[in-house]
Amino acid sequence: MALRRLLLDVAPLRSSPPFRRLWIGQTLSGFGSQLTAVAVMFQVWRTTGSPVWTGAVGLAQVIPLVAFGFFAGSLADRADRRTVYLVMTGGQAGCALLLALQTLLDRPPIVGVLLLVAAQAACAAGAGPVSRAVLPCLLPRHELAAGLALRQLSFQGAMLVGPALGGLIVSGAGAGACYAIDAVTFGAVFLGALGLPQTPAGDGPARPGASGILDGLAFLAGTPVVRGALLTDLATTVLSMPISLFPLINSERFGGDPRTLGLFLTAVAAGGVTASLFSGVFTRLARPGLLTLAASAVWGGALMLFGMSSRPWWGFALLALAGAADTVSVVARGTIVQTHTPARLLGRVAAAEQVVGQAGPELGNLRGGLVAGATTGTTALVSGGLLCLAAVTAVAIRTPGLRRSPAPLSPSAAPAVPECG
Repeated sequence: MALRRLLLDVAPLRSSPPFRRLWIGQTLSGFGSQLTAVAVMFQVWRTTGSPVWTGAVGLAQVIPLVAFGFFAGSLADRADRRTVYLVMTGGQAGCALLLALQTLLDRPPIVGVLLLVAAQAACAAGAGPVSRAVLPCLLPRHELAAGLALRQLSFQGAMLVGPALGGLIVSGAGAGACYAIDAVTFGAVFLGALGLPQTPAGDGPARPGASGILDGLAFLAGTPVVRGALLTDLATTVLSMPISLFPLINSERFGGDPRTLGLFLTAVAAGGVTASLFSGVFTRLARPGLLTLAASAVWGGALMLFGMSSRPWWGFALLALAGAADTVSVVARGTIVQTHTPARLLGRVAAAEQVVGQAGPELGNLRGGLVAGATTGTTALVSGGLLCLAAVTAVAIRTPGLRRSPAPLSPSAAPAVPECG
């Protein structure tokens, strides 16, 4: 029984058939999205041979998420969330299908490929807040953390296996096959979403346009616990994201071996998957806010030590520790957002969480590259880890409510019916 409490809690999959169907669809779609990510990068590089164009792929994915994310959150708080999710999922599937069809052309324009990538990212910006906001309609409060851990396992599993599988498919069947598989997996999400309950927003719909967005931002500004959780994540990723430094560190420390470089990302994902599998250790703890702070500090400390490491296997272990800490932080932060946000505002707050989760790492990779360009990769990693620790400490001191934020209700005290706007 003691060991069972340490392992991933799968109770949400048993207790909520709608959540189970949605989770299965999103898990399949996560793998499909990784296949598309590999295929797009391969196609753009093969066609142009330019790192500028491959860098533009990242911009095509991030800019729509940031630009439309808050408006999508406001929409999720105005309309039936199931309908919004179905429309956005259909849009993502359509973009994947068009990406598959364009590979049949002799010389498809790269600008057109990037526009399809951007359109798919815009649809993802609309689906993301709804996907987060609908959870309290599917699960009782005491199972929210376990549900978030299951979602994180899907994400980390796709990150661990998807790129390698995508490379095999591209080399064998071509990029078009990856796009087509992605389109089919969105069909699984669509089927899962059809079984969702109708989820009108809260006590009343959000105000239209910028006014509704400002209402959501006002809630964040006036709610220290939620604000502190998002600031902790933003500071952590902006100040200490290491991905852009991996090629340089690999060259400086490990002779530039491509096999070593590939293992860096694998180590981070492996740590995240391991933490998800043993998420019972932290999803049942009583202080998710304190857990967010502690996990973010472990992330920064592990990356600081990785920057000073000269032995590959020690470095891999530290990256795995960082990946595990990231999973703990994501689940704990999501629990805080879900349990401290009114149903009528969940879409907008989930949009803010999505923007932080997408823009923070990109800015962090940019910061790391700029610092490394002016100094060294070691300096960039060590300084980033130290800045992360300082930022987490500052948030902990300035936001005592985050340290003391309670866990969701116990099963005996939880509502008999999941909360729904």
